[in-house]
Amino acid sequence: MAEQKQIFGTYLFGAEAAQKGYALNNMCFTFNDKANRDAFLADPEGYCRKYGLNEEQIKAVLAKDVIGLLKAGGNIYYLAKLTGIYGLNMQDIGAIQTGMTVDQFKAKLVAAGK
Repeated sequence: MAEQKQIFGTYLFGAEAAQKGYALNNMCFTFNDKANRDAFLADPEGYCRKYGLNEEQIKAVLAKDVIGLLKAGGNIYYLAKLTGIYGLNMQDIGAIQTGMTVDQFKAKLVAAGK
């Protein structure tokens, strides 16, 4: 296998992460339905337990820890549904992943497009 380049703030989502994060990603998928988003907001920990999240995942969800969620097997496309509940968009997440402010991250994206 070819050596993979490590990119700061990113986490490989392969078979192992998919298995580890199955419950977390399954829960996040339910947020397509407003009733489920409302149920989560009413009792976040109870909602996490209903979907079988482990303690690491529950802790990251309650702390709104995006990096922790990625490390716990979260797939960014499913996590976007959860972080949207918290009012975060993909630029916010990109800034978190790169250790930048949102404005710095936006400027980096603009510069990369030139």
